[in-house]
Amino acid sequence: MALIAPLNGRPPALFARHYKGSIHGTEVVQALKYFRRMADQPLIVVWDRLQAHRAVVVAEFVAAHPNDFRIEWLPGYAPDLNPEEGCNSVVKSEMKNAQPKNVDELQSMARRSFGRLQRRPDVLRAFFRRAHLIKQHT
Repeated sequence: MALIAPLNGRPPALFARHYKGSIHGTEVVQALKYFRRMADQPLIVVWDRLQAHRAVVVAEFVAAHPNDFRIEWLPGYAPDLNPEEGCNSVVKSEMKNAQPKNVDELQSMARRSFGRLQRRPDVLRAFFRRAHLIKQHT
């Protein structure tokens, strides 16, 4: 998932890629390409220390595209500093009582939930405020 900060007069944006199974470096590179294309601007990527984020293939890809990506690392355990955690919380809450019949239906439900969240720039902006990444309104 990529949560794009509300900068330079642009509203916040949310883009999501969903994969079945475990996420490895190859999927991270695919997602980075997609997010960069969708954002239509260079990205500062703020990551936790997930192994897939630290994969050699990811490091090589980012190094080969220095004008498109800058990586910043979160401290070891810092969900309060990661505005994406707010997105995950909303989607999990919406799906709390879901009873999908299979993985495809679960994935479809998650996509719809993220889609609804994409249309809520006020909520996305609040995730950045809670992480103290944009100013509180006075």
